[in-house]
Amino acid sequence: MIYDSLKNIETYKGLGENYEKAIAFLVNTDLDNLEVGKYEIDGKNVYATVFTYDTIQWEDGKWEAHKNYSDIQLVISGEEVLGFEPTVNLNAKTEYDPVKDIIFFENDVKGIDLVTKAGYFAIFMPQDGHKPKVMNKVPTTVKKLVVKILEKE
Repeated sequence: MIYDSLKNIETYKGLGENYEKAIAFLVNTDLDNLEVGKYEIDGKNVYATVFTYDTIQWEDGKWEAHKNYSDIQLVISGEEVLGFEPTVNLNAKTEYDPVKDIIFFENDVKGIDLVTKAGYFAIFMPQDGHKPKVMNKVPTTVKKLVVKILEKE
């Protein structure tokens, strides 16, 4: 897991070719004016989705992880708490869904809270459990960009 400011994003180009493509998209795109929806960057290798939602209480959030993709989760506006916990410490709640590349975990581990404000991001690798959409004290509306980066098929 990596947590940082968008102003430092180019530091992470060395993570691989797909990361370079994702970072180029983040650097060369007017993120504030992106509409909700999906954006193809390099087919199924790298793509982005913009979401808006209201944050929820910690108890209502869901731990999740992916096997084939890493996420760059960037808050464009608003703020949320992103939970982090290695998947080895989480208990599976569902079977892995290979079509959606997702598994959900029980909500019985606190994990680490990352208060993520506009302009900050977290990179979650396949071994990183994460819990998005959690409110920081009070509910707020968040606009977020998630870039999916293919790690393996």
